[in-house]
Amino acid sequence: MKRLGCLFALVVATCLPLLGAPADLGPMLGEVQGHHNVPALACAVVRSNVIVAEGVVGVRQAGDPTPAELGDLWHHGSNTKSMTATLAALLVEEGKIAWTNTLADVFPADAAKMDPTWRGVTLELLLGHRGGAPDQDWLVQQGLWAKFWDAPGSPNDQRRWLREAVTALPPQNKPGTKFVYSNTGYILAGTMLEARTGKPWEQLITERLFRPLGMRTAGFGAPGTAAKVDQPRGHNLGLLKNLKPVAPGPQGDNPPGLGPAGTVHCSLDDLAKYVMAHVNGELGRDTPLKLRPESWHKLHTALAGQDYALGWNVTQRGWAGGTALNHTGSNTMWFSNMWLAPNRDFAVIILTNVGGDDAFKATDEVASKVIGQYLEK
Repeated sequence: MKRLGCLFALVVATCLPLLGAPADLGPMLGEVQGHHNVPALACAVVRSNVIVAEGVVGVRQAGDPTPAELGDLWHHGSNTKSMTATLAALLVEEGKIAWTNTLADVFPADAAKMDPTWRGVTLELLLGHRGGAPDQDWLVQQGLWAKFWDAPGSPNDQRRWLREAVTALPPQNKPGTKFVYSNTGYILAGTMLEARTGKPWEQLITERLFRPLGMRTAGFGAPGTAAKVDQPRGHNLGLLKNLKPVAPGPQGDNPPGLGPAGTVHCSLDDLAKYVMAHVNGELGRDTPLKLRPESWHKLHTALAGQDYALGWNVTQRGWAGGTALNHTGSNTMWFSNMWLAPNRDFAVIILTNVGGDDAFKATDEVASKVIGQYLEK
């Protein structure tokens, strides 16, 4: 049996080049990493539903020699938002909820306790950052962010507390009139999905999104364990821009209740499965999620008066052959960057385990190099 296993491994190793194994992006990533203060850098390039190139360089933790690996887990921050919107689309198609359902529709018993302006805010407006939900500074000023950290119970208990606390006050802006990027809006949308299904958001997104797509590494919060460097760790930047690793645990991420707005982690390849679904869906192909083409298109279409759809920035790029979809995510200790060009059947994902300006510049430089190599020859 042992000899058969060795023979199989030899056959696989021999045949991989013939099967079109992904090109190694390591040399290019190493060059970019040398220009920026990032501990590790990973990238995957998707074309025609296949990962055609990928690579990872650097270390899991600054000051520790353990190298980052292709199968490692990365925190994706606000790239979770498009996942929550996709989950909403699935539930809309099932008739569990409607894009036009309001907070008062979903929480009739609580409507009397809401500021009246909140009652007509719809699921779609919240997912499009146009529902009057407050930005982070507003939460801090109201003292709600610190209380959210300490809210008791499960993550969906924390979300319920925040929904009740926020909607008891007037919205930051009149709903429907202004784009304001808001984690709170996605948390409120998540509570609407939870109320209509009777399941916490974490269970819903695992059952309805991760499992059908085969995203077996997907989870929540900072990946890995505190006792050993078994996964990349997020990093803060000190005053001298020195990298300070942050172990998994309560300080390694935002409050668990923030889930729908930004707590998902998974491997590079599993995130590639997710972006493949969005490219394929926009192109009218079948995907494991079984959404109708019009639902994919809605997710990717900007709301009136802005360049933001439902979890995606929407822009026009020549290299994309028209519409490009982009989003970044960071809990300040990681950075995840996704670019999709459905008209070119293309996507690129770039990840690093630190936040801030260097993280953005490093991932942006990688995106530019990959686009130049694969789309602008």
